[in-house]
Amino acid sequence: MEFNRQAYTNEELISIYRNLLLPRMIEEKMLVLLRQGKISKWFSGIGQEAISVGATMALQQDEWVMPLHRNLGVFTSRNMPLHKLFMQWQGNKEGYSKGRERSFHFGTREHHICGMISHLGPQLAIADGVALAHQLRQEKKVSLAFSGDGGTSEGDFHEALNVAAVWNLPVIFIIENNGYGLSTPVNEQYRCESLVDKARGYGMEGVRIDGNNILSVYDTIKGVREYCIREQKPYLVECMTFRMRGHEEASGTKYVPKELFDEWGRKDPIKNFEQYLIDQQVITEMQVAAIRNETREYIETELQLAAKAAEMTVDETEEIRDVYAGRFGVGSLGLGVGEVPVLDTPHSPLTTHDSRLTTHDSRFVDAIQSALRQSMEKHANLVLMGQDIAEYGGAFKITEGFVDLFGKARVRNTPLCESAIVGSALGLSLEGFKSVMEMQFADFVTVGFNQIVNNLAKIHYRWGQNADVVIRMPTGAGVGAGPFHSQSNEAWFTHVPGLKVVYPATPHDAKGLLIAAINDPNPVMFFEHKALYRSVSGPVAETYYEVEIGKARLVKEGSDITVITYGSGVHWAMEYQEQHPEISIHVLDLRTLLPLDHAAIQQAVAQTGKVLVLHEDTLTGGIGGEISAWISEHCFELLDAPVLRCASLDTPIPFNMELEKHFLAKSRLGQYVQKLMNY
Repeated sequence: MEFNRQAYTNEELISIYRNLLLPRMIEEKMLVLLRQGKISKWFSGIGQEAISVGATMALQQDEWVMPLHRNLGVFTSRNMPLHKLFMQWQGNKEGYSKGRERSFHFGTREHHICGMISHLGPQLAIADGVALAHQLRQEKKVSLAFSGDGGTSEGDFHEALNVAAVWNLPVIFIIENNGYGLSTPVNEQYRCESLVDKARGYGMEGVRIDGNNILSVYDTIKGVREYCIREQKPYLVECMTFRMRGHEEASGTKYVPKELFDEWGRKDPIKNFEQYLIDQQVITEMQVAAIRNETREYIETELQLAAKAAEMTVDETEEIRDVYAGRFGVGSLGLGVGEVPVLDTPHSPLTTHDSRLTTHDSRFVDAIQSALRQSMEKHANLVLMGQDIAEYGGAFKITEGFVDLFGKARVRNTPLCESAIVGSALGLSLEGFKSVMEMQFADFVTVGFNQIVNNLAKIHYRWGQNADVVIRMPTGAGVGAGPFHSQSNEAWFTHVPGLKVVYPATPHDAKGLLIAAINDPNPVMFFEHKALYRSVSGPVAETYYEVEIGKARLVKEGSDITVITYGSGVHWAMEYQEQHPEISIHVLDLRTLLPLDHAAIQQAVAQTGKVLVLHEDTLTGGIGGEISAWISEHCFELLDAPVLRCASLDTPIPFNMELEKHFLAKSRLGQYVQKLMNY
């Protein structure tokens, strides 16, 4: 192994050695603790330390890193308190995730480290978003993301590289090629000669280096960082290395030929660098022994501090509270209550006679556009992203003209890679930006599902980082668009703690709820029914206002039956009421599906004692099942009849308009109303 010390002083080389040695000695101690049953699992990076340490030392302390399982050197090189790391690995509340996450599945804003998720690939796109934030602020910074050789087969790897290249983002992508994805060798993972060859396909530069040579890694990443900042472009670095332990300790290493251990044992990054320093008379063997003893004592001292951690006590209130980031006042990021008026209460629908504001008749689509425009004016840190949303104005022309008003930096066309854009939105949030991503159709969310339910939704509960992201979801049937452009998939997300799911039915609510969603520091899935865009009008305030998320709206008081619904169902219920004045229907518009307004639901049940839950989604697995179960459990004494559900057929949505009409719940609404009335 050839080392090039260049102009480094002896003190600098010794500092690099100390940084390289620390994670190795920590790991050796962790393996002892694992055998003693004091920790439950460990993913070893022994043999790969030079990559994590060299790359992290080459960055500025305030540049974000997206590490993986085997990157202990990232955490130690950021000088994180070791006793707190031990507490994290022991599952103590005093760790970085309050005992909620294992080993390296945590992050810390203070140290600019973003916690990984087990799916690996999604972390890469977060680096895109962080780099975009730096670029928008014209900061001379990069972000850096790690991938293993196995992870390069994931779609998220390709999406993240493509977005970084297309948007010219200063991102460093590092591949740690250790020859195996768990037990699968690289010859069963890919067919290109080397993984760095992929860089050329995405229009970026790349280099393959010896990942066990600490000076090569350090020098390369320093140079790559300067390139990325100077050229405002991404760069791919493939680091050749080898892990000397199993994927995790329980996996073992029987699948690895013994000769590979012999070969790579001779390439040990620490032993070789240590010998080089001795040979160059930078350090003596006595000094090496002293440094090792000093490091061992430091580890033992920090471990003793960690041992003093209190036993875990469960606080259910805290557990539930930490699922969502809190808001200050009405607006997020410290906005005062007076700055964002809430022009609505759950049981006092807005009318044109409201003395607080001036309204005009507006279509649903215009209300959405107004909310986005005023939010862009309000928040200089708000970025819009989506397919064709710039000059073209989006599939539904909602952002038409926005490029002229706000520029292409903030109104961004995206490649067709929904997962990477959701990840980029999260990356923007790490740097204090807000973002609204438009799914061209709600159906397309499936290819970004992992990022939403595993990254956005869980991040605040896991390590206290908010995800200030809104995903707009043009949804629903009634326009003859068939099974891939008409699905109602809102119920998929109501099962995911950490998300908020909003579904307005009127122009007033559409504007106020979208503004509230943008001000909310939590990830919001915002459903907009396509058939309502240009078919529904109503009074909308010209001012900037919110409608509170999590509060239902009483649409109409009635005495015979209660219809609990949302979205298009509100209009179906009101249309049926107009056609059947002999029946007095009490209509509750949920507006928010997660969290549900249980108080309003209970009041609506008490009003009539007969409840019909109506929604456009299919019956099985729809939100109606949850609402019905909650009413049966909590409001049984108030009921005079079974809770009924009127939903669409349990089939995909057909294209033919007659078939679609029969599919929709609206075609069976009268049947269910009469059935309920007969009790």
